[in-house]
Formats: sequence, structure tokens, C-alpha cells
Amino acid sequence: MPSTAESSSRIPFLARPWVRWAGIGLVVVLLVVGPLILPEFANQTIARIGVFAVAVLGLNVVMGYTGQVSLGQIFFVGVGAYATAWGVEHDWNVVLVFLLACLVPAVIGLLIALAAARLGGLAIAMVTIALPIVGVPLAKRLSDLTGGSQGTSARFTDAPEWTGLYDDQWQLYIVILIGGITFLLTRNLVRGKYGRAFAIVKGNEAVAGSMGISPYRYKVLAFTIASLIGGVSGFLYMVVIQYTSPETLHFGHSIELLASMVIGGAGSIVGSLLGGAWYVLLPQITNLIDPNITAMLQGAILLIVLFILPGGLVSLPRLWRRRRRDGDSPRGAAPTGGMARTDAAAGVSGSSSVADALGAPSAPPPTTPPPPTP
Repeated sequence: MPSTAESSSRIPFLARPWVRWAGIGLVVVLLVVGPLILPEFANQTIARIGVFAVAVLGLNVVMGYTGQVSLGQIFFVGVGAYATAWGVEHDWNVVLVFLLACLVPAVIGLLIALAAARLGGLAIAMVTIALPIVGVPLAKRLSDLTGGSQGTSARFTDAPEWTGLYDDQWQLYIVILIGGITFLLTRNLVRGKYGRAFAIVKGNEAVAGSMGISPYRYKVLAFTIASLIGGVSGFLYMVVIQYTSPETLHFGHSIELLASMVIGGAGSIVGSLLGGAWYVLLPQITNLIDPNITAMLQGAILLIVLFILPGGLVSLPRLWRRRRRDGDSPRGAAPTGGMARTDAAAGVSGSSSVADALGAPSAPPPTTPPPPTP
């Protein structure tokens, strides 16, 4: 029986508990100290990444983990932003404003999900496509609530004097706090029983039904949670941008969120963070290269990344480890241990498995002929 020291030596270095806790501690220190030492532009950029990382996270819940097609996530972000602006304009407490920004999109998402969750494929995609398409003219017409085509602003996140912080530092701390809690709660959700139910529904709805898991119920739940997270993103949007207009609800932004989710990594918490960074940083990079061909450059980079990393940026470490293992193993070496089999044995085993699956009698194994009698 191997000793404790031998067992611990077999665990990969990055998978050891003390390494994980040390990494978590380092991240916490960076999040606390970073806003104090970074320049204003860097703080604003990181805050915007956090805003859209939360939006991508909501999209990941409904698409990456549950397998529903949703092309209207930006609609819920916009509704959350408008609800925040309305609450600030009416001098509500900031906690009540946050609750309003979460509940209004969640209720709208629940009502839509109750009607559309029984649909599948292109049908539910068409329903979600309609959300931003209808939302833009609706925001223009409801000028008393939304400010019409001119939009509305809400300046409510200036740094209090007692903190001694600049506005960009204070806003980044708000994004880190609320965004971090949102990511932590979502991580716990998708790693628990609800996440397992989401995965079964995504894999096969018939199997889910046979196991007592209602696909309709969990589709509604996932869509509602995604809408609520979109409202959180809308609140953070107003914390950082402090202005919204019908342009916020534009369908093109929803497609960009979808592309960011795929590039970051569908069905991944870390992939949502990478997707938020992609959403914010890619336009800045392409504008530095040539502002006249920004759209073409973004499309080309998107195709290149998808061809190289079909699983998104989050799969890069896994691909690197696989390439490293392949490079370390001797070329053409046969597998060691009792797992190696000859082609003939593999063929006999394969034919027996097929016969067993079909319910037919399998062929008897080859026997050695008896020696001739003298």
C-alpha cells in the first residue's frame, strides 16, 4: 500500500490543496491592491470587462450549461440598465435599485420562458431574437421611462469622500464585489444538483424525463437565472458607463455576446471571464491595427481562434498539456501494462461485444487443436 508521501507526490502540482489556496489568496490580494496602483484607463477597462463577463456568464447558464438557444441576452442587460436609471432618478436607496434591476429582467425572463421553453431549436431562437428587435423601438417610444432616443444617465457611483478613493477605483471595487459574488453563486449552482440536471437536459431530454427530471422546469429555471444575471450586468453597466440608450439593446451586441461566450468557452465559469475580456479588448486591438477594417479583422480573428481552439480559450491549457504528453512519450511505443492487446484479440473481443449487443450467440473463442495421436 503506497505511503502518504508517495500518494501526494503523484498529485499534479497545481492540483494540490495548498497550491489552490495560495492561488486564491494571490488573486484576492491582486483584486484588493490592483485598483489602487493601476492607472485610470486600466481600472475602467477592467471594470468594463467585469460588466460583460457577468453578461456572458448569464448566457452561459442558458446555452453552455442547459443547451437552449438564446440570442437576446443583451435585452435583459438593457432592461437592468434602464431599471437602474429609473430607480436612481426617483432617489431610491441603492440596495433597492439593485433589487429592482435584478427582479424586473428576471420576471420578464420568467414570463417569456413559461411560454417559450416548450419550444426547441429554431423556434426558441426566433423568440429570443425578437427581444432586442422589439426592445429598441419600445425604448424609443417609452420616453417617459427611458428618455427616448436620447437615452438616460444615472450618476450615482461617485466615490464617497470618506473612502479617499477616486471614482474609477470605487467603481471597480463595486464591480469586483458584485461580480465576484455573482460568479461564486453561479459556480455553486452549476456544480450542484441543479447543474447536473441542466447537463442531463442538455444531453438528452428523453433521458432526463425518464429519470424524473422535468426538461420544461429546468429550462424555465435556467432562462430565468440567465435573465436575472443579465439584470445584474445591467446594474453594473450603469455603475461604470452611467448612461444607457436604445443602442444598448441593439441585436448586434447580442451576437457579440454569443461570439464572446463561444470564444471564451461554453459551459465554463472561467470561459465567461475570458469572454468578457474578448468582448472589451478585441475592438480596441482591431482599432489600433486599422479602424477602417475593424469588422473584417474581428471576423478573421474569430475564425482563426475557433479553428485552432474549438473548445474556446479555456481549452488552451488542456491542449498544451496534451501536446506536452504526446511530445514526451516515445513515438510508436506500445501501451504498457495489461492494457495492450493484439489486433486479433481486439477483433475477437469486438465481434463478441457486437454479438452480445445484438442478442446473437457469439462465436466461440479459437482453441488450440489437440496433438495427433500416435
